[in-house]
Amino acid sequence: MAEHPAYPVGLRLTGRRVVVVGGGQVAQRRLPALVAAGADVVLVSPEATPSVEAMADAGEIAWTRRRYEDGDLADAWYALVASDDSEANARASAEAERRRVWCVRSDDADAATAWTPATGHSEGVTVAVLTTEAKGRDPRHTAAVRDAVVEGLRDGTLVAPHFRTRTPGVALVGGGPGDPDLITVRGRRLLAEADVVIADRLGPRDLLAELPPHVEVIDAAKIPYGRYMAQEAINAALIEHARQGKSVVRLKGGDPYVFGRGMEELQALAEAGIPCTVVPGISSSISVPGAAGIPVTHRGVAHEFTVVSGHVAPDDERSLVDWPSLAKLTGTLVILMGVDKIGRIAETLVAHGRSPDTPVALVQEGTTAAQRRVDATLATVAETVRAEDVRPPAVIVVGEVVAVGPGQPGNPG
Repeated sequence: MAEHPAYPVGLRLTGRRVVVVGGGQVAQRRLPALVAAGADVVLVSPEATPSVEAMADAGEIAWTRRRYEDGDLADAWYALVASDDSEANARASAEAERRRVWCVRSDDADAATAWTPATGHSEGVTVAVLTTEAKGRDPRHTAAVRDAVVEGLRDGTLVAPHFRTRTPGVALVGGGPGDPDLITVRGRRLLAEADVVIADRLGPRDLLAELPPHVEVIDAAKIPYGRYMAQEAINAALIEHARQGKSVVRLKGGDPYVFGRGMEELQALAEAGIPCTVVPGISSSISVPGAAGIPVTHRGVAHEFTVVSGHVAPDDERSLVDWPSLAKLTGTLVILMGVDKIGRIAETLVAHGRSPDTPVALVQEGTTAAQRRVDATLATVAETVRAEDVRPPAVIVVGEVVAVGPGQPGNPG
């Protein structure tokens, strides 16, 4: 008789009895999804892995601590048979057949009445992949197909536009430090679905080239300001495009809330009644030092790190930074937007107690192909910046962590 492909279906198991026979690795992999589906799960097994036992201790599943017995599948809607006792598995499978209970068998898929697909999730969509022919069944290939589809949906390379549920609005997306691979999965997906992208200079520019031709890309630095201040003009552009019913992404460097004025834009959108989603990004304050081989904390060296803006000099009345207190800290100091002020910053730190020999690293264009690192000390950093022509954007790291990486003085590698 010709073999027919399995008929795919989604089971709604909320509040319904599901019996799992066996508490080993198969159960450990499958139980979380059954619990997430709202099933009333009963585990029948004399023993279980520590993870499965923890689920029972937490009350997520009921555990009958014995081997399978006939009648265990009474009133069940679904059964997963996965013990290491093949004879018990066969008896449980036979009971499932008698009771018309859909049954998955981990030890003999051909004897089962149901198969578990390779599944993945992306923004409310479940992707389930089944091999259609038993003779060609290859779980690794099935999982690879699943992974490719889910990854494509997540990173935007496989674009599946929303039709019924698509809601106009704005997403404030943190694009990370510059390397296009360091944007979050959600950020990349929203970027792929956008109608309009208003981008910062420090955002991951390479991603803009991947956008479909219909997407309008606006350079925030080139918005005509007129009578507005720069930020007011950006806010107005976000509101204008969103009110036209478009999906707008405000692509920012780093994280929207780390010196990114993200809250100002969120407040403006809220006042205008525009729905807004905030997608955190990888901050350059941590990622750029890491890319240059510098940990912002290190056991026995630094138990803290402080991130400050250096765009206002310490002696400027507009400065909100308590530089004298920072000088007394023993941890790592990360300075953003401080290249042109680093001379006065270094003088202030030394004047208030930081050693002039404190190591300093300047990482220019961090995580990009143009990245370069320049090392100095607080005593020499001002002259080093001039001599090496260090230019923004650059992250400045002050502290002993600068010297702990492989290849640094006193550290082989």
